[in-house]
Amino acid sequence: MLIYETSGRYIVLHEGARRVQAITCNVKGHGIGSFVKEAEKQIGSKLFFPAGTYVQFGGTAEAQAKSRRDLVVYSLFSGVGLVLLLSIVMKNSRNLILVLLNLPFALVGGILAATITSATLSIGSLVGFVTIFGITLRNSMLMLSHYDHLITEEGAAWGLETAIRGASERLAPILMTALVTALGMLPLAIASKAPGHEIEGPMAIIILGGLVTSTLLNLIVLPTLALRYSRFDKKDEAL
Repeated sequence: MLIYETSGRYIVLHEGARRVQAITCNVKGHGIGSFVKEAEKQIGSKLFFPAGTYVQFGGTAEAQAKSRRDLVVYSLFSGVGLVLLLSIVMKNSRNLILVLLNLPFALVGGILAATITSATLSIGSLVGFVTIFGITLRNSMLMLSHYDHLITEEGAAWGLETAIRGASERLAPILMTALVTALGMLPLAIASKAPGHEIEGPMAIIILGGLVTSTLLNLIVLPTLALRYSRFDKKDEAL
């Protein structure tokens, strides 16, 4: 980290009848949040101010922290509402659990992608996780709904043959969804280190990583779990 002094226009700022001295900096090659935490730690342990003088951090770091808190809170409320709606639509607790089990599939890919590219946890990353969660839930719901259609409407017997047939018939739609999304995110992921892509870059990286694992596991693991635990009988009630 390089800190240097430069000259510029001088102005005496005041806020609330108190004199304010603004110190600005641009952070490169480091996360803003972690930089602020380290700066607070170093300033708090090594600098001592006279009475009435204190340090307050603001700017991008403060705005990102607030946005991150708001996003987490709203996502939790949305998640609760989504689970309630899914419980009404699925009408079977086992199938509902199978749908929700697909979320870690996307989480694994997103974390691996962030680790490989050294992406920081930012607003863009959180938006990426929310987006990939939605895509994963959609694919898993379509898979289980197609199984239900094959059994209740076409009269197929639930077994290995039906599980393979349903997965093969949903293969093209799931792959097309993943491919179109990946092609849209790829340019943003490649230019993630460029100026102005601090939000879109990490978001695209998380989405790409999550798409890879969620798509593969959705087509392989979900049919296997559904074969063992799912129920598609019209007369069955949720447990």
